[in-house]
Amino acid sequence: MTFGSASPPSAGSATRLGRLLEPAEWVASGVPPLRRPREVVTGLYSRHRPTPPTVVVAVFHPDERLAASASFTRRAVREGATDGWELRNALLSQLRLVIPHDLRRRTPARTAVLLYCREGEAHWTKEDGAWMWGLRDACTLHGLRCGAYITLTGAGWHVLGEGRTGRYPRSPALPIVPIGFGGGAPEAHLRTAAR
Repeated sequence: MTFGSASPPSAGSATRLGRLLEPAEWVASGVPPLRRPREVVTGLYSRHRPTPPTVVVAVFHPDERLAASASFTRRAVREGATDGWELRNALLSQLRLVIPHDLRRRTPARTAVLLYCREGEAHWTKEDGAWMWGLRDACTLHGLRCGAYITLTGAGWHVLGEGRTGRYPRSPALPIVPIGFGGGAPEAHLRTAAR
């Protein structure tokens, strides 16, 4: 009698599976809490007006004044990608466009925060874990401190790992696009720098 065995996962797939952070890992990584989360969320929302699926990455000075921010749609990343490496690359490309790196500093002074406007429930998902991994790695490569990861859903905003939430602002309902309109327009990218 022969016993079959499942083939072990390839090194590539094992690496991809590891490029996300579980909530406990995120908390253990020592991400500094936001002092005024409602103001941060409201400010980013009013500046970028995100709709699902939009990602806003923002860099703050130590006093939580906005240094720069960029937003892009989730569709700008390969469709369906939930590998933190790909998401990290998307974040890095946006950061490089709006703010110079801080790699010459001994310790990071500025902090990057990610706000992800998406559909679904506010609780953690594997996609959130991949964004968390991507944010942490992008911060390391750009000389920034890794800051909060915030989801914006129909229920409101939620700072994952901190448990702080609010009802407003929240993700707006998706607009209804009439058939035959708007299919060929490229995705808009918003980039802003605060002075």
